[in-house]
Amino acid sequence: MDQINAATEGAPKSVEDLHVILRGDTKIKVAADGVLRGKYMSKDKFLSAASAGFGFCSIIFGWDMHDAVYSQELAVSNRKNGYRDVLAKVDLSTYRRIPWDNNTPFFLVSFFDPVTLKPLRADPRNLLRTTCELAAVQGFSCMAGVEYEYFNFKETPASVAEKRFTHLSPLTPGMHGYSLLRTQLNQDYFNELFDESLKFQIDIEGHHTETGPGVLETALAYTYALRMADNAILFKFLAKSIGMKHQVLPSFMAKPWGDLPGCSGHTHVSLRDPSGKNLFAYIESPGGRDGAAFEDTKFLSSIGEQFLAGVLDGLPEGPCLCLHEFVPTINGYKRLVGGESFWAPNAVTYGYDSRAASIRIISPPSVPPSATRFEIRVPGADMNPYLVLSAIFRLGMRGITQGLKLTTLPISTYMNDPSREGEVVMLPTSLEDATRKMMRSGSVAREVFGDEFVDHFGGTRVHEVSLWNAAVTNWEVERYLELA
Repeated sequence: MDQINAATEGAPKSVEDLHVILRGDTKIKVAADGVLRGKYMSKDKFLSAASAGFGFCSIIFGWDMHDAVYSQELAVSNRKNGYRDVLAKVDLSTYRRIPWDNNTPFFLVSFFDPVTLKPLRADPRNLLRTTCELAAVQGFSCMAGVEYEYFNFKETPASVAEKRFTHLSPLTPGMHGYSLLRTQLNQDYFNELFDESLKFQIDIEGHHTETGPGVLETALAYTYALRMADNAILFKFLAKSIGMKHQVLPSFMAKPWGDLPGCSGHTHVSLRDPSGKNLFAYIESPGGRDGAAFEDTKFLSSIGEQFLAGVLDGLPEGPCLCLHEFVPTINGYKRLVGGESFWAPNAVTYGYDSRAASIRIISPPSVPPSATRFEIRVPGADMNPYLVLSAIFRLGMRGITQGLKLTTLPISTYMNDPSREGEVVMLPTSLEDATRKMMRSGSVAREVFGDEFVDHFGGTRVHEVSLWNAAVTNWEVERYLELA
């Protein structure tokens, strides 16, 4: 195991190993991240491509999630370059078998420029790998965990289309977080999500009902950040696949209903040194660190405090970096609008063991020093884990490199003194505002990620905003049709 990633169990160490691993197979499934896309390849084709790579149509970087070409053609894939192929390379360390699909061998791929052979900057998985490599140069290993909340419906893709996405039937009625009883109603589906995840090499830390009709929460076990992002994106694929077997449609949409809590993608992060020591933990004195900026951070190391300062520094420009990647959809901002009433952070805040804050500090005395970490509570379940983790770690490492001081007051300050609430910096409330701030000249995003990525990802969000601005919603028709 290196400082970048944790290979799956049984992953081949070389192309030669593939001949042994695949000796009984006739086909292999390969996939790319994001909105998971992929295809079957014959074993012969796969083996020939495993060392040098293979061509994959660049249109997957030129389509939105419904296969519409982006209104603003982007540099990677466009009419001028003929929607050329990009080079796909198989990551052997991602090998696993799909237990619900005849145990088919499965690998993830990453993309490269076919001319320069450099990693494609628009590829989210490449972005996170590069982020982890930058951290490794400084002696850091990026560690992470993801928790998903998701609604489940007694529906199929066909039935929701026939109903025009209205009057959907939740898997179970009522608000029943941590219920042992509600899971008995759909026991096979509930248990299969857990059991098939383990077979698919996605380790689960916790799995239970969450408050809301038909809502479940699944916490993925902490591991290296790149492996965590793979596990997170593949868990969605798994949940939707298992759901089809049981006539259940799980939804990772951030806010399906206006009057109910949304679905989060809470993300836990920390840094380790080559020996495995948690670099966010302070263990020199049982009473905490004398030089800590605030009481809430006294059990954080100076590196942990600088990392926190770096992440907070990226939030006020809002989506210029963090928020834009944490909340990449129109709907995701509806989850944040609910604010504290729905346990969704909508401001630049942090605090020790505070679920009301955007960043929750998890440290002694509530956990042992080795478990010290930050829970970033802004992302919704609709987030792309590669982008979210890249944003967190790049901002945090920027804080360490620049030695940023923590000047933002902890959330307890405002709760104890309501007269100071006006000092709190609020997060943007729309994707349009977020996109504008991210793409402006001199943004933190351009500093940390570079223009090529910002122009590509920002262009995809401009497209999303344009579609939303042109849409006429049910709310508008119901409100204005008769009385306007």
